Amino acid sequence: MPQGLIVKALSGYYYVLPEGSRLGSDSLVQCRARGVFKKRGISPLVGDRVKYETTENGEGTVTEIDPRTSEMIRPPIANVDTAMLVFSVVEPDLNLQLLDKFLVHIENTGLHAAICLTKADLVDLADDSSEESAAESTEEGEAVQTTASSASTGLVATPMPDWLTDAVELYRKIGYPVMLTSSRQGEGVDQVAEYLDGKISVFAGQSGVGKSSMLNAIVAGLDLQTNEISHRLGRGKHTTRHVELISLAKGGYVADTPGFSQLDFVELEAEDLGSCFREFQTYAETCKFRGCLHLHEPGCKVRDAVEQGEIATSRYEHYLQFLQEMKEKKRRY
Repeated sequence: MPQGLIVKALSGYYYVLPEGSRLGSDSLVQCRARGVFKKRGISPLVGDRVKYETTENGEGTVTEIDPRTSEMIRPPIANVDTAMLVFSVVEPDLNLQLLDKFLVHIENTGLHAAICLTKADLVDLADDSSEESAAESTEEGEAVQTTASSASTGLVATPMPDWLTDAVELYRKIGYPVMLTSSRQGEGVDQVAEYLDGKISVFAGQSGVGKSSMLNAIVAGLDLQTNEISHRLGRGKHTTRHVELISLAKGGYVADTPGFSQLDFVELEAEDLGSCFREFQTYAETCKFRGCLHLHEPGCKVRDAVEQGEIATSRYEHYLQFLQEMKEKKRRY
């Protein structure tokens, strides 16, 4: 029975790349899924390795889904090992609370995460309010240092303000690769392409941050649609409408996915939230009480680390906000 990889899902159809074929040069098999999957509550996902049967009209039917190594719900994709979280420095302004929310979800899925900061060429064109709003989430209210003096990050040629340098250093110290880029000027593009080589990766992030522009820059001949930011709303116009795998030069794949700005914590328990903050883990192991939520418990080593400056205050504040959000959702249900 033929085998292949689902590279696109759209309107109930699954587009399968036959095993041994090359995406872009060989034709895909347009398939439907067997009814038995629906009865079992299973849906094929982009990234699934599947077995399929061909029909007389040249289409096919997915008959079997191989075991998955990972599964994401938003975006709906399977067998990804790396998530590239794409956030713009400006337009829309850098939102560290939303970035932390994405990181929590990625950590919970067990994937590796990297951070790509886009539109670095626009940061020096923004007025002072952009620096302030980069420190304050437009939706959730977070605060970090906003020193306006220039400093070089070593990632791009343009000197960067201190608030941006501080953000880059914070997440690198935690252990996340951080790439500062400009698709328009080509800065940082090679670094992103090198990081993605040979991996199956997903691009995720808030709408309008430049995911499609970055993919256009790293994949020769790709022409994904891009839109200007809507200044009235401060959000992009959701130019990506479906999940699709794109082939990279060295055999890996990357997925461009629909933009979204809200995430919930339906699949995460309060006791597990702390483990999704990497820098908490070493300290949490020595907390006095097992299951410590790092709130007001005596002998909490995470709170001690925050007070001593070993854990960033902004990250701990986001942890508390997410914990409260989870508790409120549980009360509603």
